[in-house]
Amino acid sequence: MATVLGLKCRECGELYPVSPVHVCELCFGPLEIIYDLEAIAKKVSRESIEAGPTSMWRYRDLLPIDGEPTVGLDCGWTPLVRADRLGKELGINNLYLKNDSVNHPTLSFKDRVVAVALTKAKEFGYQVVACASTGNLANSVAAHAAQAGLESYVFIPADLEQGKILGTLIYGTHLLAVSGNYDEVNRLCAEAAGKYGWGFVNINLRPFYGDGSKTFGYEIAEQLGWKAPDHVVVPCAGGSLISKIYKGLGELNALGLIDGVPTKMYAAQATGCNPITSMITSGAEVMRPVKPNTIAKSIAIGNPADGYFAAETVRKSGGWAADVTDEEVVDGIRLLGRTEGIFAETASGVTVSVAKKLAAEGRFGRNDVVVLAITGNGLKTQEAVSGELGRPTYIQPNLQSLDTALRAETLVTA
Repeated sequence: MATVLGLKCRECGELYPVSPVHVCELCFGPLEIIYDLEAIAKKVSRESIEAGPTSMWRYRDLLPIDGEPTVGLDCGWTPLVRADRLGKELGINNLYLKNDSVNHPTLSFKDRVVAVALTKAKEFGYQVVACASTGNLANSVAAHAAQAGLESYVFIPADLEQGKILGTLIYGTHLLAVSGNYDEVNRLCAEAAGKYGWGFVNINLRPFYGDGSKTFGYEIAEQLGWKAPDHVVVPCAGGSLISKIYKGLGELNALGLIDGVPTKMYAAQATGCNPITSMITSGAEVMRPVKPNTIAKSIAIGNPADGYFAAETVRKSGGWAADVTDEEVVDGIRLLGRTEGIFAETASGVTVSVAKKLAAEGRFGRNDVVVLAITGNGLKTQEAVSGELGRPTYIQPNLQSLDTALRAETLVTA
């Protein structure tokens, strides 16, 4: 792996060879991938990337795998949608949605991270893979493991949305619903990883898994004509995505593929689970874990593994943070559907409503380029809006019944 130098502790800087480990032995800090950007620069150009596949693997030389990708070959390269109608409501002339709600194969950005993690798991020789998940990762690990011919074990909180449970079971995985919140599930999985020797994508494979999120940022820049946006609003759960988007933009700049990174990063959370946003807005140096209580279950992580680094990313970039109530989450889902015809899950409802709040505070210039991270599909979390949308108007199969209904609905005027 000529372009990867190894792993490095984000706390103390200790170096490690490439292996399935994620925690520093000296200080217990998290490990991250270190790349040889000089070697990459000799191999990669805008033209070479543009000539690659229409998937996240067009950036294969910037990802931590040895050979060719073997899992998730059609993942990524999702639309960057210009959102003029939503932008008009928010007072933003250049608003875009990076729409991973249509990502292949399980309709969330988690397909990116799992494609890298399981490709790496196969390189390490794992036959069994696993994860702790709030839902989207469960779907993705189960689906990709099925495609790769790997056995999988998926651990979830027992109160997860039915759509995400069905969307995991369909792939033939071993699904374990744990009586507890995500943080309790994750602690159990950390113990299981050591006992059973499985490849947990967000535990012992976490450094490789996390860097799959960089492709979210790479694609934004390329789809904007090789230019970094002025602002990116990102829903935060474990805190990795916001940091990796920013890391990805920084790598493109270091390689000379874009001209600078003026981008300010904004963290979005639900008020019922806001350890990252509260750390940022209060100016705290230490993140205080919380007990999740929100309908935005996909981002309900009370003690996020990368929360501190997410806050540092926001501060370094000059961005900000906000959180929104469950009512505002639903409003955000409905607003996105009404203006742009996109049905996104609760995490994206958080993002839209936080963007609305930030715009009202004057955080964005009217002509700035603003990108909202839409990370999952609304079909997975129908419970959140099922009681908020009214009901159909039932009619008989004749024009008289239709006329009566139209007058009652005041949809037409005489």
